Parts: sequence; structure tokens; C-alpha cells
Amino acid sequence: MPESTLMAQIPEPVRAICRRLRETGKRAWIVGGCVRDLLRGAFVADYDICTDALPEQTMRAFPKVVPTGIEHGTVSVLWKGVAYEVTTLRGETTYSDGRRPDAVVFHDDITADLARRDFTVNAIALDPLDGAIIDPFEGRRDLEARVIRAVGDARARFAEDGLRVLRAARFVATLGAALDPATEAAIGPSLDTYRKVSPERVRDEWLKTMKAKAPSRAFDVMLRTGVLGVSCPELAEGAGCAQGPGHAYDVWGHSTATMDACEGDAVLRLAALLLDVGKPRARAPGPGPGEYDFAGHDRVGAELCDEILRRLRFSNEERERAVAIVRHHLPGYDETWSDADVRRWVRRVGRERLDDLCRVARADALATGRPCERELSLVARLEARSRAALAAGDPLSTKELAVNGRDLMAALAMPPGRQVGELLERLLEAAIDDPALNERGRLLERARALYETGAPPAGA
Repeated sequence: MPESTLMAQIPEPVRAICRRLRETGKRAWIVGGCVRDLLRGAFVADYDICTDALPEQTMRAFPKVVPTGIEHGTVSVLWKGVAYEVTTLRGETTYSDGRRPDAVVFHDDITADLARRDFTVNAIALDPLDGAIIDPFEGRRDLEARVIRAVGDARARFAEDGLRVLRAARFVATLGAALDPATEAAIGPSLDTYRKVSPERVRDEWLKTMKAKAPSRAFDVMLRTGVLGVSCPELAEGAGCAQGPGHAYDVWGHSTATMDACEGDAVLRLAALLLDVGKPRARAPGPGPGEYDFAGHDRVGAELCDEILRRLRFSNEERERAVAIVRHHLPGYDETWSDADVRRWVRRVGRERLDDLCRVARADALATGRPCERELSLVARLEARSRAALAAGDPLSTKELAVNGRDLMAALAMPPGRQVGELLERLLEAAIDDPALNERGRLLERARALYETGAPPAGA
């Protein structure tokens, strides 16, 4: 992209902040991911500004400044109510914890500041006032060639922050790039530093990776470099786990293809990746040579999914959603299902999961590596029938019955207790079979007959 076009993309507040610093005799640049994304014509969400002004000098230059990270040289300049981070050029010493520098040294050399960054595509600076680009490590060339290359010595960069090995994998996916061989070769020897990375930071990188068109590119890097074996060995078990002659891929290949094919948010795509995480542990010999039986892998997978997402500190809401998707991703639908069967399925999985399960079912079919028109047709038919049941207002929970527990106790002189709930469940089963029964009079009549005959609880 021509420099004149780049300049036009930079917001006026960013240019104004840099202009004000120049008026004080200092220089300022935008750096890192914002320059990378400007060069590739992508949307830029945040602008990182760096300057040769010391933090105290930056604070004196503006009327409203917050010392958000002043010990590391960062302050937030408030410009018309919006905060812009401005960081002093710096160098760093050793990284004992594999995340933060033991000490920070401020200086006025932009090239030295860029030298401490992770990858060449992120080590480019741009002066928003005159358009000058500073690219000492040829990051622009690597960006055009779609190569992720560490700045300088890859092992040194990875030793500074263990998360960088995971960021390398993410950029392979989000930028559609290849990983420089020397950079990839440095990942294996850096895994001890990666083990120091907090689960929360790993989780955040996974979620960012899911925004790529093909997140599988990142997870393939994680697998072959050993990163995945540190974070999620259960998922790595799918590599080389054959599924039998009717399958085009092993469990790993199918799982990553399902993730890529899944249309949805990051948590839904993560659930798609984990759909078959239970297969390696549930696999048993099948009826013929080279055939396998994976009975129960949905249950085993749900348990593993729960363990994995707890370990990676996903929120309860995210974890419960993903676990439910993995547990119920095998509806087993065919056209022999009655309307009552459809209603029972929706009740079992929860109406709030209908869209999720249909999305991952479509992705699961598309990722088989073979014609899937029949499977897609069945998914579409199940979704249509399920939505029709919801639109009709058919009762799917005891709360949607035309009677409640108080009604039963009053009409039947029942004492409060478990038997009231059991009777409501029996009425729901009857209403699922025949929604026309969901009328107060008919339900009370059915309840009286069940109560007087001592019918066993639903599901007994």
C-alpha cells in the first residue's frame, strides 16, 4: 500500500498526539501490529504509539494523562475522552519468569526498541507525520512473502516470553503465512519457557486463533512443535488415531477440518475442534479388519472437554456451552423419527443449544472428506422440524405445562414433596407425545388417573 494511502488511514487523534510530542522536541511513531495491519490493508482496532520522550515528559505534554503502566514506560493520553497508550522507547534485560523483563531501560533509539519485538512483521515503525517507515529487520518483505520470522535469534526471543511460540502459531493462521524454518526449529527447545505461561494467556491466544479463516494452520503448528502436547495432550492424542476404512482422515484431521468448516464464534469453533476428543480413548475394535467402534465417545469427550476448559480457565458459561455441544453432537436423526422424538431431542439438548448443534453438525458432515449431501440434508430436516416444534409452542419443560405443582396439590389433595415433581414429569411426557393434552382440564384429568393408580415416575 502506498505511503500516502497509509497516512490517510491513521486517525487524526493519533497524528495529533504525535504532532504535540514533536512540538516539545520529541519524536513519536506508531509501531507493531497496527503498522502490520495498515500495510496489509486490514482493519486496525488499536494504535500503539511509542516515543523518545520519557514518561514524565509525555505526561507534561498533555492535559489529561493516566500513568497506566509508567514503570514500563506506558501512559494513557486521554484525547477527547478516548485513551491512547504512549510508550517510551525501551530496552530490556533478562526475563527470569519467561514473561516480563527483570528491568526496563529507557532510550531514544527506535531501532533498538524494534529489536526487542517478537517477529519481523511486528517490528516496523511508521512516523504518522512524514510517512517515514522504519523497517530494520525487513518485516515488510516478510509480510509480502507471508513468512513469520523471529527478530534476530529466535531462541532468545522465545526465552524472553514463552507465549511467543503460541503467537507464532496464531500468526501462521491469522495472516495465512508460513513459519520460517529456523523460527520453527527454535520452538521445541523453548517449551520449558512456554510451560511457565499462565493458562489464561494460552486461552486468550486460542480464542484469537479461532478468528482466522483456517485456525487449523495454527493448531497444526502447535501439534508438530510440541506446543499442543504441553497445553492439551488430550487433543494431540487424535493425531494418527485411525477411524477405519470409511473415513478420509484420522481423528486429528477430521477435528481440525470440522473447526475450519464451523461457522460461528470462537467458543463454537473450539467446541467443534473438541467434538471427537474422546474418540482415541473410546476406540475399540470393530466388526471387520481395520474397523473401529467409537461408542460412548460423546460422553468421554464431554468429560475431557470439561477438564481441558477448566484447566485453561475458560469461564463457566463458555465451558458449559462447549461441554453440552460435545455431549450432544450425535443426534442420530433419521426420517423414522416421529414429531414426539424431535420434541424429546430438543428437550434433551435444550432449545438454547439448537443453533449451536446444527452448526457443528453441518461442519462435522463437511469435514468428512467425502460426499455429504445426505448428512447435510438430515441436519437441515432435523433443524426445520425442531424449529417448527418451537414455533408451535409445544411444551418442552414442566414450566410450560398448563398446570403447576400448586394446581396438582390443590386438585388432588397431594402433600408437597418429590411426588409432585414426578407427576409433573409424567404429564410432560404425555404432552410431548400429544401437545393437544396441554390444557388445564385434560392435564388434571390425566394427573388424577396417574395419581390414583400409583403410576411409576417418568423414566422408571
